[in-house]
Amino acid sequence: MQHDKVLILDFGSQYTQLIARRVRELNIYSEIHPFNKPPKNVDDYKAVILSGSPMSVRSEDAFHPDLSEIRGKKPMLAVCYGAQYLAHFSGGEVAESNTREYGRANLSFVEEDAFFNGISIGSQVWMSHSDTIKSLPTNGKLLASTHDVQNAAFKIEGETTYAIQFHPEVYHSKDGKQLLENFLVNIANVNPDWTPNAFVQETVEDLQAKLGEDKVVLGLSGGVDSSVAAMLLHKAIGKNLYCIFVNNGLLRKNEFSDVLEQYKGMGLNVKGVDASARFLDALAGLSDPEKKRKAIGNAFIEVFDQEAHLIEDVKWLAQGTIYPDVIESVSATGGPSATIKSHHNVGGLPDYMKLKIVEPLRALFKDEVRRVGASMGMDKDLLGRHPFPGPGLAIRILGDITAEKVRILQEVDAVFINGLRDAGLYDKVWQAGAILLPVNSVGVMGDERTYEKCVALRAVESTDGMTADWVNLPYEFLQKTSNDIINKVKGVNRVVYDISSKPPATIEWE
Repeated sequence: MQHDKVLILDFGSQYTQLIARRVRELNIYSEIHPFNKPPKNVDDYKAVILSGSPMSVRSEDAFHPDLSEIRGKKPMLAVCYGAQYLAHFSGGEVAESNTREYGRANLSFVEEDAFFNGISIGSQVWMSHSDTIKSLPTNGKLLASTHDVQNAAFKIEGETTYAIQFHPEVYHSKDGKQLLENFLVNIANVNPDWTPNAFVQETVEDLQAKLGEDKVVLGLSGGVDSSVAAMLLHKAIGKNLYCIFVNNGLLRKNEFSDVLEQYKGMGLNVKGVDASARFLDALAGLSDPEKKRKAIGNAFIEVFDQEAHLIEDVKWLAQGTIYPDVIESVSATGGPSATIKSHHNVGGLPDYMKLKIVEPLRALFKDEVRRVGASMGMDKDLLGRHPFPGPGLAIRILGDITAEKVRILQEVDAVFINGLRDAGLYDKVWQAGAILLPVNSVGVMGDERTYEKCVALRAVESTDGMTADWVNLPYEFLQKTSNDIINKVKGVNRVVYDISSKPPATIEWE
């Protein structure tokens, strides 16, 4: 079945992925392409959205999209930079704003138009720009204003072209979803039929056609992405899917046995391989985070390759790659996200494995992966699991890795995570974990002086991990958790809580 598609041209905005996600929430398929590398055939798309940008349209280096096949031919929505681009280069004027226009604002004027159907004066919107549109482009008609921004929204008469200086994709724009629906469904006539059930049915059919009777090997991690990928492949090819779950000795407490048990209940063909000793040997004496990552990646490849060779005639390697990984490899501005992360999935398998790659989730965002898993009846506890780093506890133990340090951190982590579950806080946190610091501190237990380890607890809220805020956990919870850790985990006498946001800090400490 062919779905209507929406093209999003990316000018480097931090919010571009959010636009795509908001469109997907309307059950409409959207794709992000750099503005300077649009798809060859724009006729495949029913509507086009221009993203914001950190650039100014007044700059000599302003980004210039080729809109000749789009403008006036397809419904187009220009957001922030896109709106200013339309004004500046089509007969209007953009100037530096007297006041920096960032943050919340409220609509003070709204013209009656299908674009603002169901949205009234006073609706809160989110601004993020230092330039402002002083005069509208040729044939521009004003649709909305805020107290500080006269030309907050306009349309070009004679075209299906709309433009806004605010960001409908962020949560702070209260009617942003309604605005996108007005434009895409009511004005551009895009059919909202891209649902999780449709995705499962079509993906299974595509996988069956692509893989036939071939055997596929998949490295399971216990996480959401690899588990949902496994279930899609299982639906498509059944016994020809061979899953390998490697215990690198750096998983959470009891995770290897618990996850294997969970997979058994899903009917998957899974082989558990306990290679803990091998990974600990590879990490011996290493303190540098990148060296630790590489050692873990190399050991994983060796173990995985060894196990894959035991399966006769395996042709394909399945990976849980998701859409943000794909987008990161084709950044619009060639910025820091232009290279795929070094810890991505299995970590770049060597040529000698000679396996073809299949990635059933490469069109989905993380929240969509969860919805697809739910539509297949997967366990909600598995789908709700916090993200966990590929290198596991190795990057939560600062400094060198020993079996004793892993034991201590596993125990601390178990107290923290189980405590979050018991207090009903686990699902309110995007990711949580404990960090073992390379610090000993003086303490008193009974009448004795101790000189033991310090651990940091970390809990963040986020939607995609690109930015994150620390979670304001209740003091009573932190107090109880600290007491439980110090009383129950031998070797720890001090607990601290990390209150850094990303940026400038990262979620993980290494």
